[in-house]
Amino acid sequence: MKQALPLATWEQTRLLSDPRRLRLLRLLMARPATLSQLARMVGQSPAWVQHHLRRLERAGLVQAEGSAGRGRPRTYRATAGAFVLQRLVLPESTRPTAVFAGSHDLALERLANRLAPHLDLVLYPVGSLDGLVNLRQGLCHLSGAHLLDEDGSYNLPTVRRLFPGGGVRVVTLARRVQGLMFASGNPHGIRGLDDLTRPDLRFVNRNRGSGTRVWLDARLRERGIAPAAVRGYAREVATHTAAARAVAAGEADVALGLEAAARAAGLDFLPLFTERFDLIFPEEATRPLLPLLEALPAAEFRRLAGDLPGYDLAPAGTVVA
Repeated sequence: MKQALPLATWEQTRLLSDPRRLRLLRLLMARPATLSQLARMVGQSPAWVQHHLRRLERAGLVQAEGSAGRGRPRTYRATAGAFVLQRLVLPESTRPTAVFAGSHDLALERLANRLAPHLDLVLYPVGSLDGLVNLRQGLCHLSGAHLLDEDGSYNLPTVRRLFPGGGVRVVTLARRVQGLMFASGNPHGIRGLDDLTRPDLRFVNRNRGSGTRVWLDARLRERGIAPAAVRGYAREVATHTAAARAVAAGEADVALGLEAAARAAGLDFLPLFTERFDLIFPEEATRPLLPLLEALPAAEFRRLAGDLPGYDLAPAGTVVA
């Protein structure tokens, strides 16, 4: 059975930036080949092919089998059935840098700006599930999630499934109100989730894996509503702000998102649920993240983000697990 391997060094990544070497590797991932066979496939001389194969071999991407001689040419094969490129590139700076990958949050955006003299917090909104996967793969330093489990709890069941060996901490950032966002005055008379099936309403959805999308999909299943019955279900945006802006610009009639995002865009809002938004990070990252963790329970954070509608910052900094 073939296996996929990560590109583990910068040298491997650099070698494959050359399209000629990349093609040789892709051919060898498909099937083993001799030097002369590869030369015919790429239309180059055997000497040219051998030069590039030696570099791929030294990098651990290609291996040779057999020994030349007695009419039996050496066969080359890739060391994996596929290669995955996953590298975290950080700035060269005197200040520590932390990459956040997870669910979009407005209070965290404000806090990141305030922390700049002590910690460069770089935000990468990919959704709750993808953020936790990135954390597990070492592609970020902390994540943020608001995943509602079937048992009614937030985040912990998913964190335990993804990190069965533990080694991570879960700290609450805030409790937040989510609901339906629509134009001021509610010209379409929207009253609840069941209205999303109306043919006259255009919906804009959140990206797959986001906590908002996970919540919506669960509610649609409870109601027996197929995604295809929601006009605009397939249109996705990555943040609450982008969803609110789409409605404000008249590109959609309704979206599901944070009350704070709706109010900032001048929209009306119908609250549907209150959720807990947690930060998740490895225990060994606690010390580098101290400027962030110490800021959460401080009064300054409440002054900084306390005016966000639908936010409850009272539990900020509480260790959940």
